[in-house]
Amino acid sequence: MADTLVALAAELQRAGEAFALATVVRCEAPTSAKPGAKVLVRGDGSVQGWVGGACAEPVVVREALEALRDGRPRLIGLYGEGGRIPGRTEGVLEYEMTCHSGGTLEIYVEPYLPKPLLVLVGHGPVVETLATLGRAADFMVVPLAPDAVQAGLEQQPLTERASVVVATHADSDEEVLDRVLRTDAVYVSLVASRRRAAVILERLEQRGVPPERRSRLKAPAGLDIGAVTPEEIAVSILAEIIQHRRSDKVRDAEAEPAAATVRIESKDPICGMIVDGATVKFRSEFSGRTVYFCCRHCKEMFDQDPERYRLAL
Repeated sequence: MADTLVALAAELQRAGEAFALATVVRCEAPTSAKPGAKVLVRGDGSVQGWVGGACAEPVVVREALEALRDGRPRLIGLYGEGGRIPGRTEGVLEYEMTCHSGGTLEIYVEPYLPKPLLVLVGHGPVVETLATLGRAADFMVVPLAPDAVQAGLEQQPLTERASVVVATHADSDEEVLDRVLRTDAVYVSLVASRRRAAVILERLEQRGVPPERRSRLKAPAGLDIGAVTPEEIAVSILAEIIQHRRSDKVRDAEAEPAAATVRIESKDPICGMIVDGATVKFRSEFSGRTVYFCCRHCKEMFDQDPERYRLAL
């Protein structure tokens, strides 16, 4: 199983797809998972591998998706009765082990994110310097010549991890920006004077680009640091890209899950475990609402006498 997961992880990295790898690093009996057990969690919440049953997997999936959103690894602990050791769990995200068998699991969750994409449309000293600086800052840099823009943009995943800088210095600026501003690229800028930037914005309005899309355009590109030379302008643009990506506002926007992966957190009324209603397998209808369960056993107990658990809902 480990070899299969490693091969899948390598394949996803080559394809530029984000995923998280969760590994059991310590356990206390009784647990079915042992140290070294692994699961791979993709951005849609799908799981391959195994680190435990209904108690462990929902917690691991939830924390893995959080890790993909904030980019930070974490160590989580599921502790059975008496499993916690005072003063020994700093830095561990603690959860109660709700399985009837008890036991303790400590699981390390590590996100693997593709490099942020930096698409440079155009040519000239600013673009050349920006390409060098972008690679040094660990961006995936994709330069596009003006005569290959349309085909090149179609091949790039302009998602919330993409930044685009346009520097064609020609009448094609608005055509390129019209296309890019309609994507989900998190940062779009134009290398131009303030006067030319105003003209381009007017033309984008005439082309029917919605106001909320036009407002995303950074023009002129770069932070106002008094840059004069092409090299200084390139530094100011990369600084603006990094500032935009790292700002709290952008991180919050990137943290919003896509509609296909919206989570519905609910408490299992039998064992008290928090489960993801969007992906959980076991559920029942009661008093006009859906009740979610971590496992078949909890569902069967509820179905036998739903009224008994009304106050727990």
